[in-house]
Amino acid sequence: MSKVQVAAVRDTVRQLLDESKENDRKFTETIELQIGLKNYDPQRDKRFSGTVKLPNIPRPKLSVCILGDAFHCDQAKEIGMPSMSVEDLKKLNKNKKLIKKLAKRYDAFLASEALIKQIPRLLGPGLHKAGKFPTPVTHADNLADKANELRSTIKFQLKKVLCLGVAVGHVQMTEDEILSNIMLAINFLISLLKKHWQNIKSLYIKSTMGKAHRLY
Repeated sequence: MSKVQVAAVRDTVRQLLDESKENDRKFTETIELQIGLKNYDPQRDKRFSGTVKLPNIPRPKLSVCILGDAFHCDQAKEIGMPSMSVEDLKKLNKNKKLIKKLAKRYDAFLASEALIKQIPRLLGPGLHKAGKFPTPVTHADNLADKANELRSTIKFQLKKVLCLGVAVGHVQMTEDEILSNIMLAINFLISLLKKHWQNIKSLYIKSTMGKAHRLY
């Protein structure tokens, strides 16, 4: 059972959006869900990890590049998506600096199904180390839809600290869209925790330049 009431979250979202309108930042602020955990020892307890697709796209500006075969590179060109062919990847010559630069240039990667197995051979472990190993796509997939799927997928992962933060929206979204994303994100996170709500110390939402608003 959720310890966070939908009506209370809606009021908080409304307040955050009103504050953002009052202080026009000249850019679209991201809304982040910030989580504080308790009753966890990251050194001893098993670290959890999980991804969930939100109903509305919280990160529309997330840059996605396709590492593609000829079919996908042509499709990417048509929709204005950055792409790299096998020949482009070979030119990097497994140069760690160049691969690191590539991983930094884009937020996420897609790769043609036929290429996925070749990626480690062509690029080494660089993308995997950066946490950006490509998501496979088939010729039957729509590239634009697949890219939007990445933009709406968030990842919860316990590392060495008991604080987590994930993007759940932006200030141009509607109240309902942000609310749906927040509730789904919270419920999914609770399902990952070993003691569920007993592991939650605090929940806040915050826009990029705004103040933090407590949900729990």
